Amino acid sequence: MKKILAMALTGAMAVSAFSATAFAEGNPVDLNVTTTFAGEDGNAQNFKDAVAAWEEETGNTVNDASATSDETFKTRVVTDFETGADPDVLFFFNGADANPFIEAGKVVSIDEIREVYPDYASNMDDNRIAGSLVDGKKYAVPVNGFWEGLFVNSEVLEAAGVEVPGTDYTVDQFKADCEKIKAAGYTPIAAALGNIPHYWWEFAIFNHTGPEKHLTVPESVDDEIGQAWVSGMEDIKELYEAGYFPENTLSATDDETFAMFMDGKAAFLIDGSWKVGGIVGACQSDPEDASTLDQEKLDKFTVSYVPGTDARKATDLIGGLSMGYYISRAAWEDPDRQAAAVDFVSYMTSDEMVAKFAQHTASALKVTPEVDENEFNSLQIKAMAMVAESTSITGAVQDIFNGECRVPTFDGMPKIVTGEVSAADAVAEGLALYAEQ
Repeated sequence: MKKILAMALTGAMAVSAFSATAFAEGNPVDLNVTTTFAGEDGNAQNFKDAVAAWEEETGNTVNDASATSDETFKTRVVTDFETGADPDVLFFFNGADANPFIEAGKVVSIDEIREVYPDYASNMDDNRIAGSLVDGKKYAVPVNGFWEGLFVNSEVLEAAGVEVPGTDYTVDQFKADCEKIKAAGYTPIAAALGNIPHYWWEFAIFNHTGPEKHLTVPESVDDEIGQAWVSGMEDIKELYEAGYFPENTLSATDDETFAMFMDGKAAFLIDGSWKVGGIVGACQSDPEDASTLDQEKLDKFTVSYVPGTDARKATDLIGGLSMGYYISRAAWEDPDRQAAAVDFVSYMTSDEMVAKFAQHTASALKVTPEVDENEFNSLQIKAMAMVAESTSITGAVQDIFNGECRVPTFDGMPKIVTGEVSAADAVAEGLALYAEQ
């Protein structure tokens, strides 16, 4: 049965009449394309299938130079531009990694392309497309992104007499639920604070900053944002002191606490959209064979919203669209390649294709695509529904506040929650290191 599921983060708007083959009128060309859809990337096969279909439809040929995304790949892309081996189309990061070839004028902005092809990326919500850190212009047309949310073991909640969190879930309700879960003999929160406190760090701060201020790194521990960070760390300390984390949360690994969650010993788990695959795999007798899925076990899991506050609604998510398709200046200045490159990106970012690639993650589509529920498992469908009711998506401030400056609050989380180091001192130390960078 088909059902409309929202993977875009905005309401439905008029469907674009943009045709994926509108520009394939030039001579057949060999198009040089580089992406990260390779290796173990979950969309590697989707990309191969889409390329084959586009080649069949247009008569063009794709020279695929895709590779697994890592630092070597990033260096290779930048070097290719520097040495004149520019790809015609590139699927790449839209942050600082793209600065060198944007500064060199090696890629074409979406606005410039629209001067010739007005319908280019017209199915996208421009507000969801990231601007360049170089000049603020938008260059990369996104496909799929990520989100972070609250995974739930509903079997544990049922045993404790707790309802699955909804769109208006608050921190006070969460604390009350944790108390019930603890009293019923279960661990409320599956988290290894001594190993990976990242998600709790992020949302604890987000609950005090809100979407408008979250991506601002404090100038001082004493300013408004600095105090929000301190309050967030103190909130985690409060949950720790209440006994809501595993007894060994300071020494356990993330894998161990995840196993607690999967084994029905813990109720809640904050993680990213990529964890959907991890949970599904853990519900298969053979993680590599989807046919071995224990559907009854998978149905015990769902994903909902991290409890919110007055500053942040529960439906305000952490997430983003960190990559997209670029068209190079070299391809743009060749008439045949220009037409083929625009057509290829338009095909790969059509509503139908984005629905296939994004699945249960985020996208920038204006219109909710129609998808076949039979193509997705129950947790993926629940994730799509969760994203559909989100009210905003904000990037992770830890991606800005990175490197050594995170050590005092990330690695130092055990000292913070046990009171060995004050939250204010830990945050101040991190900010001092950030200033030095």
